[in-house]
Parts: sequence; C-alpha cells; structure tokens
Amino acid sequence: GTSRRASDSSQYKFNLIELDVNNEDSVNRAIEKVIKNEGRIDVLINNAGFAIAPAGAEESSMQQAQAIFDTNFFGVVRMTRAVLPVMRKQNSGLILNISSVLGLLPMPFGALYSASKHALEGYSESLDHEVRTQGIRVSLIEPAYTKTSLGINLLEADAKISAYDHIREKLHQHMIKAINKSDDPSVVAKTILKVINSPQKLSRYTAGKTAKHLKNLRKFAPVKIFDTLIQRSLKV
Repeated sequence: GTSRRASDSSQYKFNLIELDVNNEDSVNRAIEKVIKNEGRIDVLINNAGFAIAPAGAEESSMQQAQAIFDTNFFGVVRMTRAVLPVMRKQNSGLILNISSVLGLLPMPFGALYSASKHALEGYSESLDHEVRTQGIRVSLIEPAYTKTSLGINLLEADAKISAYDHIREKLHQHMIKAINKSDDPSVVAKTILKVINSPQKLSRYTAGKTAKHLKNLRKFAPVKIFDTLIQRSLKV
C-alpha cells in the first residue's frame, strides 16, 4: 500500500510506501521501490482524491479548482504514466481507477468534483482501448456515497458568495445524511476483488445498489424527468 504518511503505518498489517500523487518525483520513487522489492506490478488502484463541501462552482478560486484536478485527475495520470512501461514490458497488468457515479451524473453545488470524475471517466475509457494491445486493461469503479474520510474531510470553498448562503448549509446537511446511510467501504473493496479475479474485464463497474440505481436512471430516464429528479432530490 501507499500513503503520504507512510512512516505512521504501525496500525496496518502490511508495509506502506510513501507516495504523494501530486509530486512526480514521489510517484517515480514509489514505483521504483515496488519494482525493487517485488519485481513487477500486476494491479494499480488509483484511489487518491478529495472533495469540496457543497458550494457553487464560482465559490472556488482557480487555485482550488486546479488543486482538485491535480489530485483527482492528474494524480491518476502521473501514476498511470509511471506504471505503464512496467506493465508493457510484462505484457500484462490491470489499472483500476476509483471514480464515482458523479462521473456520469451532474452534481449541482459539486461541479468541480463531478468535473474531475467526468475527466477521469473519459481518460480511463480511452486509455483502456489504447493499451489492450499491450495485454493491459483499465477499468473504472463507480461507487455512490461511501462511509470514508472523503465525506468527513471536506474542503470548504475558499471564495464563498452570500447569494448561495441559503442553500449551501442545506445541501451540506443533505450530504451528511446521505453519507450516514451510505455503503460501507467493504462494498467497494469486494467490487475491486471481483474485478481483479474476473477473467473477462469490463471498462466500468458500479459498486453498490445506490450507484447501480443512479446509473440506470441516467441511462434510461428521459432528460427532462432526470433533470426534475435531481432538483427534487437535492431540494435545490
């Protein structure tokens, strides 16, 4: 496993390698260490990411917008670029990118997070077609809300605007309730194991009943009905 704070790994039953996906040198050092210790890389799971507490898209500065893309999207690009030469040499490998159903759906007052996941979806599906000729597959894992620290450690928008005050707190409470009722991380972990052990890989997998339900709504519901459902469910 990897962590930005690998030195504080005594609570785990496995070794952690220090890694910051926002730093290309850190990424390369981590990959080199894995190769030195294990000789190969069979699976890469890109799971690093963060979200911003509900806020209007214009309530985040350009610096904050760039930061969320730097981790949620470009962090994946850095990791992928680092492992692909190894996997090509092996003529095998699996890259699993942890996305979100918000990579398929619009998310009012969560535009930057949703946009970063939309970017990840397009990148992953395109890359999957490119590297199949090299014996490599790329799959997306798409959960809905999950009980992880992502929902707890939400970054506050850094350029708040009073015009949105009346709805920001309401949506934050809505999100907290949804997270409290959400799937345990084990649901996502089981999906990951299923994909790893499956002889036939697909380009994307939903994780959990809620994610599957939302994906089907997006796929089959008429645009006008889907638009109305989003407005009602978020109480916008």
